[in-house]
Amino acid sequence: MQSVDATATDDRIVPASARPEDAARACIITCVHQGFELYGSDRCFIESVRTLRAAHPTARIDVILPRQGPIVAALEPFASRVLIEPLWILRRKGLARRLTVELMALPIAILRALRRIRASDLVYINTTVVADYLLAARLIAGRSIVHVHEIPEGAVLTVLRGLIRWSGADVVFNSHATARTYALPPQATARVVYNGVAGPAEANRTTYDGSRPLRVLMLGRISRIKGQDVLVDAVAALPETLRRQVKLRIVGSAFEDEARERALATRIVAAGLSEQVSLEPFVADPAGLYRWADVVTMPSQRPESLGRVAIEAMAYGVPPLVTAIGGLPEVVDHGRTGWVVPHGSPEPITQALASMIADPAGWHAFGPAARARYETLFAEASAAAGITAAVRDTLRRAKAGIRPTLPVG
Repeated sequence: MQSVDATATDDRIVPASARPEDAARACIITCVHQGFELYGSDRCFIESVRTLRAAHPTARIDVILPRQGPIVAALEPFASRVLIEPLWILRRKGLARRLTVELMALPIAILRALRRIRASDLVYINTTVVADYLLAARLIAGRSIVHVHEIPEGAVLTVLRGLIRWSGADVVFNSHATARTYALPPQATARVVYNGVAGPAEANRTTYDGSRPLRVLMLGRISRIKGQDVLVDAVAALPETLRRQVKLRIVGSAFEDEARERALATRIVAAGLSEQVSLEPFVADPAGLYRWADVVTMPSQRPESLGRVAIEAMAYGVPPLVTAIGGLPEVVDHGRTGWVVPHGSPEPITQALASMIADPAGWHAFGPAARARYETLFAEASAAAGITAAVRDTLRRAKAGIRPTLPVG
């Protein structure tokens, strides 16, 4: 695998008028996304489309989504058109049905994707689960990029790795942990580009000194991956005197799974934490939440490919508490910008929270250090340079008629 470090600074955004690929006619770029909300992968997609618009201001950029949702309004300033079309998406929930009963619909979906690829100079596929476009990409090799944001496991990983290899698409991984998971062959054209996040002009000032409850924020979709249940158990395990010194806000909704939300609410009440823990619905703009928080936590129990919430927290100068799984250790510098604790049980989180409360001065410098790390590794400019370089290289090879070496298995 050819790896390009996300921190490289020698790639610049060049005006479209200066590019040979845009000189004769407007470049046609199709961007395909499996989501429609405003969670992490959705916001990453918005930033990628914005980067493409900045790099190719005269291009026609068509965005393909599976359904209407709050993401549409955020995309409209950068897209030429936002189109709602059926996509053949592989989701964990319902995967068995997708690969059996619904398999007959796949050929039509591939033909639809093939027409889009044929009409485009470049197709940017956000995440590996858009199966119809990845399958069609091989039939017109050299025009597609897949941006990988997920670390699946087991049979799902086998299927998605096979899709990427079959597609022959150029690959952008959002972390080194993600790249290691997929283990593509050496001939694959791939690079690592950390997600860029738009941060506030000024970071928060560290104000926690132990005289009030510690404000802990967990932000994200309610799911078995994110670990909301483990976090509730961790707070419940604190000694009563310390428990009263914590205020935890869990903000987010489950994806088409109201039963999971109800179960989490029941767990909070059963643990006697109604005064300490609030469960709040998803919000489109989390800025006020980051301004409120002393600590932001990602207690993930399954692999996170990177950890956008932790990056956003650091942009606000808020130190993250994360588990040592997936790409999260690439985000947080343990003991300097936040805390990295083992996953699998509540105890490490309980111990970390108790330590924060007992010794506020011991982590007073974490916030400024977190902001500095964000500015160095995860600001928008670094990600924009990486995505722009990937697109430029794919367009250059496509224009030159250079076809990638496609693996056979």
